[in-house]
Amino acid sequence: MKTVIVTDSTAYLPSNLIRELGIHIIPLTVTIEGQAYEEEIELSSTDFYDKVRGDGPLPKTSQPPIGKFTELYAHLREEYDAIVSIHLSSGISGTYAGAVQAGEMVEGIDIRPFDSEISCYMQGFYVIRAAEMVKEGATADAIIEALNAMKKTMRAYFMVDDLAHLQRGGRLSSAQALIGGLLQVKPILHFQEKVIVPFEKIRTRKKAMKRIADLVVEDAQKMPLDVAIIHANRPDEAEAWRDELQERLPDVSFTISHFGPVIGTHLGEGSMGLGWVERKQ
Repeated sequence: MKTVIVTDSTAYLPSNLIRELGIHIIPLTVTIEGQAYEEEIELSSTDFYDKVRGDGPLPKTSQPPIGKFTELYAHLREEYDAIVSIHLSSGISGTYAGAVQAGEMVEGIDIRPFDSEISCYMQGFYVIRAAEMVKEGATADAIIEALNAMKKTMRAYFMVDDLAHLQRGGRLSSAQALIGGLLQVKPILHFQEKVIVPFEKIRTRKKAMKRIADLVVEDAQKMPLDVAIIHANRPDEAEAWRDELQERLPDVSFTISHFGPVIGTHLGEGSMGLGWVERKQ
């Protein structure tokens, strides 16, 4: 059986890797002042942060229409026997549900939607592993089994830099934003049961990033890791963080990625995160 991998744009995989591994991408959409853009296609991350900086209305994000899924699945049916379709957490988006619905509508091909229960490059870790297994000739069953096993060691922690941004999005009261700003509180968030929840509140950006770094160091002592450093329009800071972490963890493989328009809408510019998973041996 010939299997192919589909994911959505919130994995934020580099275009060269997408081409090399034969991955198909379904984009999510961000709407800014009435103009809709397919992220990573019609709007780059850099352009997005330039457009939304300031006190204007928060952009709106939307999942792909069902038609995007059915059209791609039907097209792939001509060449493949099975699709493993890997998507951002069903707890923060209806994208996975759309994949499930479309999979029930398209006949003649075995479609396996997979809820990553996470997003960004950690979702990408699943996609890369699945695509590598396709090249090795693995079945869809074997791929899904391997992805479920990965969930046991998948971790991600994010530091939100701009509390005012969360307040604009209705996720934080004005009073909390004011107090948080005065105290320089930098909340660390993580995924739990498919949704993003607070992990800890740290007083400064530097201390929050150190706390997240300590968490990955702790896990790196237990198992070999692949680690993603994820930034919201802070590439220089991400590179400096990688260099610092590489000194502490010389055996760890680091990748620098980004929070694109859809996820960046909810976290805000300046956010930083680390995600990791046990490296395949």
